[in-house]
Amino acid sequence: VLQGGFRRIEELLPPQCADLVVSNPPYRRLRSGRVNPEGQRALARHELIGSVADVFAAGRYLLGKNGRLAVIYPASRLAHLVIEASRRGFAAKRLTVVHSRPGEVGRLAHLECRKGGGEELRVEPPVFIYGEDGGYSEAVRKLYLP
Repeated sequence: VLQGGFRRIEELLPPQCADLVVSNPPYRRLRSGRVNPEGQRALARHELIGSVADVFAAGRYLLGKNGRLAVIYPASRLAHLVIEASRRGFAAKRLTVVHSRPGEVGRLAHLECRKGGGEELRVEPPVFIYGEDGGYSEAVRKLYLP
């Protein structure tokens, strides 16, 4: 485990050393919503010291040709995410929208991009966190339980 920021990735790792970069970047713009008073949560949620643009810039540095970068981001900011990916030389390749429950709107988007990839995007079936019984859905249980 390496501790450091996206903006200083060159100090931590050599270029093109990864095949996959995974991130849960800060997802709220600066000066939007209430900033959590607890420092680490504030940094995780708001673009205080980094943004999704920084994640893609770091991914561009870390990944070789056709490397993959996967992020989870609010579905309401999906257009911003795709634009930032494209600006940094990534193509959106696979999209999964995450819903809390069946019948509710999707709140999160999991987007996998490919460095230097073509334009074809695969839209996966939705993922529901909770099932109709109120417990975790089968998809989520497969992720978390042995």
